[in-house]
Amino acid sequence: MLFTPFEIKETVDMFLRHKLDIRAITLGVSLLDCAASSGEETRRRIREKLLRVAGPLVKTGGEIENEYGIPIINKRLAVSPIALVAASSGERDYSPYAVLLDRCAGELGVDFVGGFSALVQKGFTEGDRNLVNSIPAALGATARVCASVNVASTKSGINMDAVARMGKIVKETAAATAAGDGIGCAKLVVFCNAPEDNPFMAGAFHGPGEAESCLNVGVSGPGVIKAALESHRDANFDELAELIKKTAFKITRMGQLVGMEAARRLGVPFGILDLSLAPTPAVGDSVARILEEMGLGSAGAHGATAALAMLTDMVKKGGVMASTHVGGFSGAFIPVSEDEGMVAAVRSGAIGLDKLEAMTSVCSVGLDMIAVPGDTPASTISAIIADEMAIGMVNNKTTAVRIIPVPGKKAGDWAEFGGLLGGAPVMPVNPGENGAFIARGGRIPAPIHSFRN
Repeated sequence: MLFTPFEIKETVDMFLRHKLDIRAITLGVSLLDCAASSGEETRRRIREKLLRVAGPLVKTGGEIENEYGIPIINKRLAVSPIALVAASSGERDYSPYAVLLDRCAGELGVDFVGGFSALVQKGFTEGDRNLVNSIPAALGATARVCASVNVASTKSGINMDAVARMGKIVKETAAATAAGDGIGCAKLVVFCNAPEDNPFMAGAFHGPGEAESCLNVGVSGPGVIKAALESHRDANFDELAELIKKTAFKITRMGQLVGMEAARRLGVPFGILDLSLAPTPAVGDSVARILEEMGLGSAGAHGATAALAMLTDMVKKGGVMASTHVGGFSGAFIPVSEDEGMVAAVRSGAIGLDKLEAMTSVCSVGLDMIAVPGDTPASTISAIIADEMAIGMVNNKTTAVRIIPVPGKKAGDWAEFGGLLGGAPVMPVNPGENGAFIARGGRIPAPIHSFRN
């Protein structure tokens, strides 16, 4: 296939000017065969397997970066939910598993490891309960470990006992990492309909239905989409949709190339490609700025939900055209702290929690990297989680909450998390009482349309 000079320049510009990158290659590793009757033996088996299977990951990623000239920002691991792996050990405190995972990640040179996770959408096993209770200590003692808890699904409804517990866990995790503005909460996500093949943190885990090991790839390019729209400012929505779809196709093909090659070199199956417009704090790498390029004054203006709906849908359609195995989230993320355009919208008062919640009905995930006052009650955090889980359950989509009650800070203050996590203004929450609602417990039933057999 011959390429025109314009196509070559376009590709170079994507990398050099518009911040296109492979956001992550994530090696999923099953640890189910590491379970033993003692925690010490289980952890020994985990360490041996991770060092053996994931040993070449960082080196392979570096080689592909150098040979293809494509930036790979993060090399990551996702493991089986530790609640399943540790259940037979008889231990109650699972934080030593997180410490081990963190140590292995350091030895391997990977950026993050996901899988300190539990799946409790219909109820808790003893292992699930132990893991959830261990989250604050685990995230307080580690730098690379990420935790997730799936508390709802379209098929099962919402486990409100788990929702109530997670509000308290979020508060305890913030307190355990108060010196870093509650940064432990930036590594903790609460899910509805969690995907088992997601390469993005903090929610990555290697699901029980996955292969022994596989490689998942996350591609991101909001700057590329924005640049394409800049040259079509007079286009109507039909033309904009086609432009976004074609641009997403080009981005996805690049990710497919890298993913297939990395999987081949590692000797594992290629899992999925997640084409998600995942922003960073860098200027020019913002989903909010794409919405503004469509004609909105800010990401919070009326019309933003409609614009985001079209953007997400066209990204998915372009991705499906370009790769047989599209999975994970694949769409557009709207985290506050990780998107400089979202930060600007919050600071100007153009967007608040209510508008963000509305936008999550059409975006890839949900309320992501939201900083709230440190004195926000646990019941209010649980209620925010419950609302977001309801959106995911009823719409049969993945939704999530990554919320950070910043210790000692109030609305309008600044919280800094660093690196790709960025920083964010602390946002006010609705002061309305919800403690009695959360205290009811039990399970909100699945919607009628979930009954499909």
